[in-house]
Amino acid sequence: MDETVSDLDLLHAHVAGDRHAFGELFQRHRDRLWAVALRTLGDREEAADALQDAMLSAHRAAGRFRGDAAVTTWLHRIVVNACLDRIRRRQAHPTVPLPDGVREPSDGHGTGGVEPAAPVRDHDTALVVRDALATLPIEQRAALVLVDVQGYPVAEVARILGVAEGTVKSRCARGRARLAVLLGHLRTNSDEAASEVPAVTRGNPRAQRGVRSGSGRSWGPDVNQEET
Repeated sequence: MDETVSDLDLLHAHVAGDRHAFGELFQRHRDRLWAVALRTLGDREEAADALQDAMLSAHRAAGRFRGDAAVTTWLHRIVVNACLDRIRRRQAHPTVPLPDGVREPSDGHGTGGVEPAAPVRDHDTALVVRDALATLPIEQRAALVLVDVQGYPVAEVARILGVAEGTVKSRCARGRARLAVLLGHLRTNSDEAASEVPAVTRGNPRAQRGVRSGSGRSWGPDVNQEET
């Protein structure tokens, strides 16, 4: 990738008909866009599909980009909105999960088997943290993921979410208060367990492979790759 070409130049080239410009633009920001989608949704397949939906939307809407924000802010806004739309649809049409340890019949005729419980504490703690995030109102979750997990400045998050900086701070404060109640037992149990709570990160520095969503198109890291 030619780092001397700006994001805006790539977007303009895409609009002008360059078939490779948008792909290069996406590759530049793929890791952080994927991380935001994954942390917001808490499910790798959902995140992959949301990221694909977002990039298709951006690909089609590039000609309407007004330049009132940085291209990367515009991309993040589209990804966050795609994630929030999926969460709203999920809440409007909730599914009933199977009881823990019961495997869904694969052929429709079996009675299902019992899966062995996973005894690894790190895995259990990560699930507790993910479940706690999932209980937050979606606006608070999006703000916390961007500010506390991904490490974006409040001003940038305000531009991504299209709200005032004070609103971002308020949503983060309320979200942290909820998480403090839900995850307080992690610190009570042990400092080591508490270290499993997601920390602020400046992005994923490691190159990641393409993720293949339900439609078969590759947009982000490998869906089978372990989350970091």
